[in-house]
Amino acid sequence: MRGFGPERVTAPALCLLVALGLAGCGDQSLLPPGADVGPAPRIVAPVTGVIPTLNIAPAVGWPAGETPTAAPGLKVTAFAAGLDHPRNIHVLPNGDVLVAESAAPPKPDDSPGLVGFVMRRVMARAGAGGPSANRITLLRDTDGDGVADLRSVFLTGLNSPYGMALIGDRLYVANTDAIMRYPYRRGETAITDPGSRLTDLPGGPLNHHWTKNLVASPDGRFLYVGIGSNSNVGENGMAAEDGRAQIWQVDARTGAHRPYATGLRNPNGLAFSGPTLWTAVNERDELGSDLVPDYMTSVRDGGFYGWPYSYFGQHVDGRVTPPRPDLVAKAIVPDYALGAHTASLGLAIATDSGLPRPYRTGAFVGQHGSWNRKPLSGYKVIFVPFAGGKPAGAPRDVLTGFVNAEGEAKGRPVGVAPDGRGGLLVADDAGNTIWRVTGR
Repeated sequence: MRGFGPERVTAPALCLLVALGLAGCGDQSLLPPGADVGPAPRIVAPVTGVIPTLNIAPAVGWPAGETPTAAPGLKVTAFAAGLDHPRNIHVLPNGDVLVAESAAPPKPDDSPGLVGFVMRRVMARAGAGGPSANRITLLRDTDGDGVADLRSVFLTGLNSPYGMALIGDRLYVANTDAIMRYPYRRGETAITDPGSRLTDLPGGPLNHHWTKNLVASPDGRFLYVGIGSNSNVGENGMAAEDGRAQIWQVDARTGAHRPYATGLRNPNGLAFSGPTLWTAVNERDELGSDLVPDYMTSVRDGGFYGWPYSYFGQHVDGRVTPPRPDLVAKAIVPDYALGAHTASLGLAIATDSGLPRPYRTGAFVGQHGSWNRKPLSGYKVIFVPFAGGKPAGAPRDVLTGFVNAEGEAKGRPVGVAPDGRGGLLVADDAGNTIWRVTGR
């Protein structure tokens, strides 16, 4: 996963990176700001070489009393602090907030040896190298002041959980290797039932992109789960990608599943806008600071989106062998580019977010931040306005200020969710905080 996940880097390059003490190196962005954003981003020629761009914002946490910077007309406060790597958020119908506190599971076959050593150092510096709490915590604001005053361990014994969805009286949780189903009663603060396994998900000792997000269809019949690839561009062989780089449609009653869309390198963000499923996708690395734009797109049933053979439609990735011109020819161009290497992980689409105009109708995107780009990109929450159920305009910053003047990350936004009470919740996994954005 871009932002903290290891990718393929050649051994000579890694030796040099170790010698440099993980200092920044590689190419620099040449595009003007915003050229890699929107429905028609500028796609430049790839930059390839021995040394990939490596530019890390070490995670340092928030100094006491500091918060991110809210856009004009908005304000931000801490809804809950002192969490353990909060990754994703789900708001229940009664206003309770579920937070998945989670980190990567053990992945012994993912980049072993020197590659693994260096990339583990990269992850640790970026704030993603610790053990997983493997739990879901419930937060409740009982007095309506915008701060959670009740905190309860809601579910434990999980395996790197991420996605959560409620259908009727059943709560579904996507672990890294399975979707679990639990009985839920409105207002309860803990679930002690062991739950049942609805369906297995691709996991295993490689499990490169480990997060599995989850969203329920508006009619409650199906779950949609995003499953990332086991590599950057298929370098582990396509057999390792069986069932991966795609979105599954899962029957919520039986667990029967099928590929709903394929060729999606890491479709982490999932949300519905009316009857249409949307996803935010992390694209490939090591083609230079200006390639490839992450994107969000409406998802067509049976659609193919290019990975690993091409990007943003029919732009062929020459690193992938053997090529597949037949698949490239049918690769769908995404709806909206979100910028190269922004690590756009969180996605929420609202028709009435509760925030003031112009932040009312559109998509909120949590951008976790780059490691393969100079200068840094992402490290903020943005808003893309919608009209008629589609993106309609330039993105606006919602929260910034996650990186200090020294290039260190005080926080890194991930999951985003309107809370139904006039606010937007943002999970900050490096700052261990859930932020709440409201109008002034």
